[in-house]
Amino acid sequence: MEARLPSFGSRNAWVFGQCALSPALVEQGFADGMVRAMARNPHTPASAVARLARHSEAAVRELVAARPDLGPDLVAQLSQDPAEDVRTRARLHAFPRTWAEYEVIDRVVGHGPDCVCPISEPFTGSPVEPDVGPSADWFDGCAVSGEAVLRRVAASWPGLSAELVATLARDDDEAVRIRLACHHPLAPPRLLLEVFVTRPAHRPHLRDLPAFPRTGWAHLIDHPDPEVRALAAADPALAAPPVRDPDDSVCRAAAGNPSLPPGVLEQLLADPRTAEGAAANPSLPVPRMHALLDHCLNATATPPAVAGPREGSRI
Repeated sequence: MEARLPSFGSRNAWVFGQCALSPALVEQGFADGMVRAMARNPHTPASAVARLARHSEAAVRELVAARPDLGPDLVAQLSQDPAEDVRTRARLHAFPRTWAEYEVIDRVVGHGPDCVCPISEPFTGSPVEPDVGPSADWFDGCAVSGEAVLRRVAASWPGLSAELVATLARDDDEAVRIRLACHHPLAPPRLLLEVFVTRPAHRPHLRDLPAFPRTGWAHLIDHPDPEVRALAAADPALAAPPVRDPDDSVCRAAAGNPSLPPGVLEQLLADPRTAEGAAANPSLPVPRMHALLDHCLNATATPPAVAGPREGSRI
C-alpha cells in the first residue's frame, strides 16, 4: 500500500481507513489530514492511536474513544476528556464488544430522534474477525444497560424478546422508544401511536406497519396537527366523524369513516370536500357503488370532439 498509494488518487482516504498502515503511511496520514480515517481503521498501529487520542479535534478523539481495542490507560484518559461525546464513548468500554459490535453501535450514535436512515438488519461483517454479527445475548445485554446509547442499539434489533420489548417501550429515553417503534415488529400499538403523534418524520413508515393502531384515536380529534386529526377522524369507533373540519384532508378522512350511515354518505357525495372520502367509504351500499362507477365510466367513454383546423390555417 505504501508503494501504490500515489496511484490511488481520490481513494487515498479508503487506504487510510481500511488498510494496514506502515510507519511511513501513518506519518503521511497525519501530514495529509487523514486523521479521522485512521481513527476508525482497525489496523492503525497502537502508537498512532495514542497520538490520535490527544488530537486537538474532539471529533477525532471521539472516534478513538469508540475503538474496541483501546487499552485501559487510553480509556481512563478519554474518560476524563473535556468533550462530553468523547467521555460518553469512553464509558461504553465497560461493556465488552468486538469490532462488529462497534460497527452496530456506530450506526446509532450521532443519529437524532428524527433520523430516517434506511432500516436494515443491524448485523455487519468485520474486517478483522469472522464475518458474523453480534449475538442475541449481546443485544440482550445492551437492552438492560444503564447507557441509553446501548439501549437504543438493542431497540434497533428486531430479534429482541417480547419481554425486553415491553421494558424498552417504557424507557425514559425518547430515542429508545422511537427506535423500538420503527424497528421492532412487537412494538406495542400505543407506542406506535405515541411516536406518530410526536415525531412527524416517522409517520410514513409507521402507517405501513401491521401493528399500527386503526382505533383508539378519539382523544386526538381536536389535535392541532391536521394529519393527526385525519387519523382520528377515520377511527371507526368515533361517534361523530368531523366532516366539517377546517382542513380538507380531515374532512375526506371523516367522510370515509365506516361508522357513517348511507343517508349521511349521500349528502357527503354531493360536497366536493367530502365526495372522495365518501365514495371510498366501505359502508357505501353496493348498488350505490355501481351507480357511481357507471356514472364515471359513461362520463369518460366518449372523449370530447377535437375541433378541426380553421379555414386558412396552416396544418
